[in-house]
Amino acid sequence: CSVCKCNFISIFLGTGSSILSALQDLFWLSKSKVEKQLQIISVLQWVLTFLIMGIACTLILMYILCTDCWAIAALYLAWLVFDWNTPKKGGRRSQWVRNWAIWRYFRDYFPIRLVKTHNLLTTRNYIFGYHPHGIMGLGAFCNFSTEATGVSQKFPGIRPYLATLAGNFRMPILRDYLMSGGICPVNRDSIDYILSKNGTGNAIIIVVGGAAESLNCTPGKNSVTLKNRKGFVKLALRHGADLVPVYSFGENEVYKQVIFEEDSWGRWVQKKFQKHIGFAPCIFHGRGLFSSNTWGLLPYPKPITTVVGEPITIPKIDNPSQREVDFYHSIYVDSLIKLFDKYKSKFGLPEAEVLEVN
Repeated sequence: CSVCKCNFISIFLGTGSSILSALQDLFWLSKSKVEKQLQIISVLQWVLTFLIMGIACTLILMYILCTDCWAIAALYLAWLVFDWNTPKKGGRRSQWVRNWAIWRYFRDYFPIRLVKTHNLLTTRNYIFGYHPHGIMGLGAFCNFSTEATGVSQKFPGIRPYLATLAGNFRMPILRDYLMSGGICPVNRDSIDYILSKNGTGNAIIIVVGGAAESLNCTPGKNSVTLKNRKGFVKLALRHGADLVPVYSFGENEVYKQVIFEEDSWGRWVQKKFQKHIGFAPCIFHGRGLFSSNTWGLLPYPKPITTVVGEPITIPKIDNPSQREVDFYHSIYVDSLIKLFDKYKSKFGLPEAEVLEVN
């Protein structure tokens, strides 16, 4: 019939919106339902990437080495050896990957927003302190490793580098996937290179609280692990990179986890993992894949709003003293608290809410 013929033409010759409209007519699915499923798929693939991609790719590579296709794995391993130090030299970002449509569906699932409060000069370098860690740092990834929330438009001329565990860059395939988003290892070699040999206009995003902070994240709690985290301040002083406090409202709301007491066996195991491996295993859950009333790996669709605060001008001191580090660290802590207090009521928190700094 003529209606089916029109739908067929729309699917194969039309734009993205006409394809969606044609599918709606053919399969009686509403546009909103299709988009919701795409949002779920986009978040699920990222969660699985976060949890198992590195191990899965390593096992697959080892398996291929034992098959008739071993030459493919051998070639990749040779490339891996040749390319080993690339993550330490700014990586290999891809604007194409950063602009994938899947990240826009990822953004809209929660949704995630990026709020700019001040301009950043392209003649300076920056270290963003991101708080809190949450379970997976969903806001940090979406805002700074993709273009879904428009970071390049909000901060023109600034290149963001999200720093994560160096161990991730020893995993085949995963390392290349991470680098394509502008993610780099959170170690001194990588940060020194970006801040000293990559020109200006660089912004390294460090999730300051790290694994220790993730152990205490829970819905309804706004606390950061910061009092004894001063290494990022020392790095800023050594390179003269301005410090920028960043707080992500809602980061702790998307997963629920079991919090172990300080002297419990569970906390002991977590701290041992954190000390020797670099991450702490958490027992957490979100919603199920097919129902929000069941438990699963999908995060709860709660809003995450990431506010980028005012930059703190930092002088360049090659060998900063502990007193100088402490001084600028205290300024940073005060700036983070002020940022939290200024915006907390705008994003759903009561005026009496206090940011707990541990």
